[in-house]
Amino acid sequence: MRIAVSSDMDEPVARQVVEELRHRGHTVLAYGALRPGDRKDWAWSAEAAARAVADGAADQAVVCCWTGTGASIAANKIPGVRAALCADAYTARGARTWNDANALALSLRVVSGAVLGEILDAWFDAVASDASDDRENVAHLAELDLEGE
Repeated sequence: MRIAVSSDMDEPVARQVVEELRHRGHTVLAYGALRPGDRKDWAWSAEAAARAVADGAADQAVVCCWTGTGASIAANKIPGVRAALCADAYTARGARTWNDANALALSLRVVSGAVLGEILDAWFDAVASDASDDRENVAHLAELDLEGE
């Protein structure tokens, strides 16, 4: 799978995300502080990773900033991207299952190495629900994207 990864800071957690994804066999497309010459600010770096998902260059994204909130907000501004700020495995699994999230937002401050592994396990082990109410909710999000145009 191709995963776009962005961070506004070159922090150990951001580097660990890249290393862990590569170890799991994914192709990593790096943005922001993880790629020389890119704009490092959270809004720009998360936007770049989210656009890679929206444009089909990446299958999913992991967007990082100090709290994870700004990266999540920026990624969610891109139509078709459903970013979820996750600080634990349960939330990550739920975001993938019920929300069909395609961008994982992480805090560089609160996510430890051990928790990161649990979050990534849950994120990549989960699949989007086929339940009609879950699919209807995700379809409604696409309708909301169109309202902004």
